[in-house]
Amino acid sequence: MTAEIRDLTVGVLGGTGAQGKGLAIRWAKAGIKVIIGSRSADRASLAAEEIVEIAGGDVRGADNSDCAADSDVVLVAVPWDGHGDLLASLRDQLAGKIVIDCVNPLGFDKQGPFALPVTEGSAAQQAELLLPESRVTAAFHHVSAVLLADLSVSEVDMDVLVLGDDREATDAVRELAELVPGFRGVYGGRLRNAHQVEAFTANLIAVNRRYKTHAGLKITGV
Repeated sequence: MTAEIRDLTVGVLGGTGAQGKGLAIRWAKAGIKVIIGSRSADRASLAAEEIVEIAGGDVRGADNSDCAADSDVVLVAVPWDGHGDLLASLRDQLAGKIVIDCVNPLGFDKQGPFALPVTEGSAAQQAELLLPESRVTAAFHHVSAVLLADLSVSEVDMDVLVLGDDREATDAVRELAELVPGFRGVYGGRLRNAHQVEAFTANLIAVNRRYKTHAGLKITGV
């Protein structure tokens, strides 16, 4: 899909949040057409305007339904507590499309972040069950929203683990990741292995808090 990746429209469900907006900024900067999705089309449009001011490019806002319907690839970057209901409502709009789930089911208490149990095994597996006609992948769990949003950071030096059961879909997501300068997309296994990838975000948050940094992952030997 190398030749066509820049011709795809990428929708970002939850694009008004930090992680979704950060990735949208980098993709817009790379020349990708982006649609920001939100429960409120007006709020999405405001976020899209902000992204264009920062990065330029072709970015517009829409409600979540129109975002899903009008995009070729859709990133799911919504809060965990609304994940299942939203995807169930968008089953028809997302049919046949590559869906990238980057949701981390985490809780927080006085001891810090921790992984929440998920009946289906992981957020990505929940997405797969709710979207049987979509090509569900999991990626972008460990990226720094702060670094993504700051275009003075010329390269965001980290690896992006991409999981899924559809080889063509995971390859496309790896290519999409590598449009962000410094990112390297690395195949991380089948979707059934998404739980530990999502859960590891709690460890990275703990690292970042202790060392006051924006740590990411690097895979050696590949």
